[in-house]
Amino acid sequence: MELTAILTHWKAILEILILWAFIYQVIVFFEGSRAIQVVRGIAMLLIAFFLFQKLGLERLDWLFRSFFATSVIAILIIFHPEIRQALARLGQKHIFITTMREEDLDLILKEISKATEILANDKIGALIAVEKADPLSRYVESGIRTDAKITSELIQAIFTPNNPLHDGGIIIQQGRIISAGSLFPLAQRHDINRIFGTRHRAALGLSEETDAIIIIVSEERGDISLVHQGKLYKDLTHEDIFIKVKELIRSKNE
Repeated sequence: MELTAILTHWKAILEILILWAFIYQVIVFFEGSRAIQVVRGIAMLLIAFFLFQKLGLERLDWLFRSFFATSVIAILIIFHPEIRQALARLGQKHIFITTMREEDLDLILKEISKATEILANDKIGALIAVEKADPLSRYVESGIRTDAKITSELIQAIFTPNNPLHDGGIIIQQGRIISAGSLFPLAQRHDINRIFGTRHRAALGLSEETDAIIIIVSEERGDISLVHQGKLYKDLTHEDIFIKVKELIRSKNE
């Protein structure tokens, strides 16, 4: 009897550890997205549901079973973009620049920062997204595929007024400009300052759904900003862009 009790005890502990590890991985996948608060709430409900079963609270157990049966479909529909992103990240082992030599990375960032300085001085708007761990494939499809070498001159040409691609954003992937004229989701937040236009809202919207690094040049004010995981860095110089983008690329997931 004692052996049976001990085995049952350890089995319960093992089940709790497995459940906790699963919940933790789900939270890590969704961290930084708009679904994270809901995921945390579901995690707490799952823990409560598990405890109700172990304690033999039949009425609460029945109530939670009914709740999850009716809500799972709604959750899948509402948060399908985040779920798709999380599944896509299962195959991601590192950010795209990790395997690039230091001097090659520096050369790319110098071209980007040089372009932003010239565009800002000329008050020409720009929107540049640098892919990290989260794939930007679905946004690439919304633009025109280019697969071109990153140069300051090409970036300036893309965002030159009256160019058919200047209204969208460019996506940098695997150290190359993979698309231009791509469309990004607009942020729905109500706390965004009214001085920020569509480009800033698009950058914030993309940062809410991915871990991309997004650079914005304002055509109204001629200033440079950067957005990463919902955080906006304003009034940057081209030197700041070089340093900050490199720091974010080389950093692990915050």
